Amino acid sequence: MTLNRTSPHSALARGFTLIELLVVVAIVGIIAAIAYPSYVNYLIKGSRAAAQSYLLDLSLAQQQYLADNRTYADTLAKLNVPQPSNVSDIYTVADPVITASPPTFSMSAVPRTTKRNKDDGTLTITHTGAKSPAGKW
Repeated sequence: MTLNRTSPHSALARGFTLIELLVVVAIVGIIAAIAYPSYVNYLIKGSRAAAQSYLLDLSLAQQQYLADNRTYADTLAKLNVPQPSNVSDIYTVADPVITASPPTFSMSAVPRTTKRNKDDGTLTITHTGAKSPAGKW
């Protein structure tokens, strides 16, 4: 009659050692430390691109308004270009700054101080199509 005994080493083969778990946690931590800043940078660039696109839409609407009314619109409401939520959540877009003679405009998107783009700087576009800051467009 043979006894069905288990080897004393079989208990060790079923689990992970503390060292193995620490190595996995360290690897995941390193990957997260590298990936998270890249992800945040991607979100910042995406928000900036949405604000730039909206400012370009407003600029085009201003040119159409000038053709129709012989002056630029002094409020965003007159342009009838709804602000997308992904822009309004991160940026404050003010009413255009208008000068009468010759007619000119300037529009800006200012990042909200509590959002991720707070250090991004104010995006501005003028009636000539000049955009600033140059490094952000």
